[in-house]
Amino acid sequence: MKKLAVSVVAALAMGAFAVAYADTKPSEEAVSSSDDGFYLGIAYGRGKLKEDVSARLYGGYNVYDELQKINYDTLMVQAGYKANPYLAFEGRYWKSFGDNGWSLSRSGYEAGTPYNETYSGANGDNMKAWGIYVKPMYPATENTDIYGLLGYGYITLNDDDYGDWLDENGFQWGFGVSYAFAEHLSLFMDYVRLVNKDYSSHTSAQVGGSQYNWNDKLYTLNVGLAYKF
Repeated sequence: MKKLAVSVVAALAMGAFAVAYADTKPSEEAVSSSDDGFYLGIAYGRGKLKEDVSARLYGGYNVYDELQKINYDTLMVQAGYKANPYLAFEGRYWKSFGDNGWSLSRSGYEAGTPYNETYSGANGDNMKAWGIYVKPMYPATENTDIYGLLGYGYITLNDDDYGDWLDENGFQWGFGVSYAFAEHLSLFMDYVRLVNKDYSSHTSAQVGGSQYNWNDKLYTLNVGLAYKF
């Protein structure tokens, strides 16, 4: 009851302050990141896939561990609704463009002989992803919001040779910060983890005996502008 009374008093005080402020009719409106409503945004992103593979083939006779990294330049668009200063709902879509740099390092044993290999280059892999998020927010200052992203999404990686070689959906998360520098415009920067999955493949000794284990991690770093209606 005491907490409720304090909350009511605080709400009334804030309401009185808002009325008093409106009566002053300032010549310039203050910029505030806590304004509610719909918004749209666009951002440049830098995505990175890290795929760890371990293999045990033919009863452990051939063994290798492999790390593949692929970098993606992406364009991201977003649409959302800010319900109040502490919560928003948002949808996003990413698409890669241009050639992507990749590197591959592998070490292991083949027929009992150790080896190390490293490769790098560029390719035309394509990345497409989307996600729908709940966006908890904290107004650190009048113009600055710190936020998280929690939701569900889908991602596909494909190329001309293998088609869709990564096709995943599931939980996605992220965090970031936005700064309102004008009445309707804000600059934002965030990190979003699109994929984090472990999976494996096994065959029996009767067909050669093999065991593969994969761990895929893919994230994006995004910098962009949002317009609030």
